[in-house]
Parts: sequence; C-alpha cells; structure tokens
Amino acid sequence: MCLLRVEQVTKRYAAHTALDDVSLEVPRGAVYGLLGPNGAGKTTLIRIINRITAPDSGRVFFDGRPLAPDDIYRIGYLPEERGLYKKMRVGEQALYFAQLKGLSKREATERLRAWFEKFGIAEWWDRKVEELSKGMAQKIQFIITVLHRPALLIFDEPFSGFDPINANLLKNEILALRDSGATVIFSTHNMSSVEEICDHITLIDRSRNVLSGAVGEIRRRYGESVFRIDFAGDPAALSQQELQPYCSVLGIKRGAPYHTAEVRLVSPDAVRPLIGLLNERTELHGFSEVIPGMNDIFIRAVNGQLEQTDHE
Repeated sequence: MCLLRVEQVTKRYAAHTALDDVSLEVPRGAVYGLLGPNGAGKTTLIRIINRITAPDSGRVFFDGRPLAPDDIYRIGYLPEERGLYKKMRVGEQALYFAQLKGLSKREATERLRAWFEKFGIAEWWDRKVEELSKGMAQKIQFIITVLHRPALLIFDEPFSGFDPINANLLKNEILALRDSGATVIFSTHNMSSVEEICDHITLIDRSRNVLSGAVGEIRRRYGESVFRIDFAGDPAALSQQELQPYCSVLGIKRGAPYHTAEVRLVSPDAVRPLIGLLNERTELHGFSEVIPGMNDIFIRAVNGQLEQTDHE
C-alpha cells in the first residue's frame, strides 16, 4: 500500500502551468526520487504535499485518506532554500522547532542530544547559529527535519554543499530512516545519488509526469540491447560479417589479458546463437548487458528521446 498518492494534480500561476495533470504513488517504506530539470514543477508539488499551497484541481491522499491539516505533523520537510535564525543559539533553536512539531521540551532535548552526538556536533549546542559553517548548519536542519520521527520525509537537494564524507553520512542516515519504517521523497538533480539510494522515481518535465517506476526496472526497460563481451584470442575473429546475423559491433578495445567488445543485438533471441559463435571463435570470459545509468535516461527523457510507448 502506498503512503502518498497524488491524483491528477494541476496548478497554475497566472499564465504559467506549474503542474499539469500529475499523478504518482509513493510506496510505504521506500526512498522515492522526484526528478526533473529546474522549473519542471517539483518544488510546486512538494509545496502542495506540505499544504503550503493548494492544487487548482486533483487530489492528494495521505495514508489512505485525503490529505488533512494535521498531517503536517507526520511530515518532515527539508527545503532547498534553508534558513536558521542566526542570532539564536543552536540548541535553543533546535528545541524551538522540535516543540513546533509537537515534542515536549524534555523529549526534544533527549532526542537532540543523541543526534548531536551522532553527528559529532555536541559542543556546538550553546554556540550561535551565525558561527556555524554551511555544512554544520545543514546538519542541524537535517536533525530538526527528522527529529519528530515523521512517517513521510521530504528532502530537497539534501546533499547540496556537503563534502563527500558528510554527503555519505547523510545518505546512510536516510537509508537507516527508510529501514526503520519512514517513507522518503528525495528531490535531486544528482543522478548518481538516485542510483545509490532511490527505490522508485518519478521524472517531471515541463510540468508533466513523463516517467515513473522502480529504478532497476526503468534502467532495464531503457536498455538498448547493448552487451559487453570479454574475450581472449584474435579480435579479428569478431568480424562484422560473421556477427551480422546476431548483432552489430559498436567497438573493440584491445587489452591484456582480455579484449573487450560492445555489440548491439538485433533481437533478444540472438543471445544464445551469439554466445555459441563466440565460444567457437574466441576464449569467452564474460558476456553481460550494459544497463544505462539514470543520468543517460534523464537526459534522453528531457530531450524527448524516449519512446512514448515506454512511458505507459
């Protein structure tokens, strides 16, 4: 069962359509990537889910029922445009936001102390926010977002400004939150992050949902029947003429101890006879499909290079 369902949501601002009949389902206990170029409509959709604004048409369901005002207490949102009150002390401000989310001061203090220790920032409790580095401030905001243990977490470009070590720390925490039962919406332009942590994605482009599904299934769906062959022997054995009934040779790279070739199959049925021919002509050591990365799929989708039938 999905935790969040968006049905045919449309939102217009004057002459601009920010969202045009967008639908999606976010499975419970998953990391769901919300992708798209700048201006595609991602932030507008996030604002609707958070009840910051309302759709012109369409509906949003949370936990099996229409999204209600009190549901904001079960949502944690870390926006891309972040801000803390610079003159307040770090611990004081974190407590203030935690209590806004319904935690008692005692419970909030206990949870905050534990998170500050985990992130190695306990000594900053009584320092002013204006003394924090950008990365340190983002850690504080991450903690504030997850502290009340919401059912749904929404992170908008959470790794922006982080060095690789701290980005990896946050990635692991997001996965741990998912494993503990939270559902996560992850909005990003970083396709490597999508492949590392997202279970499902929706790609929004020009205000419309152009692609949705499980990450692994989408990568397989948009493969182009390209295979990598690792072999020993004479590369000339892979002549285009002999292989033509089964594939076209995209390139051969000589190496030691094995050469590598990439080929595109003429059909899925060509796998068995091709492997048979390769075993006859070469010392075959590897035969594997080249699965496209999400970055390639993103670019092809935004440029309109994916077949319409694949979107359905």
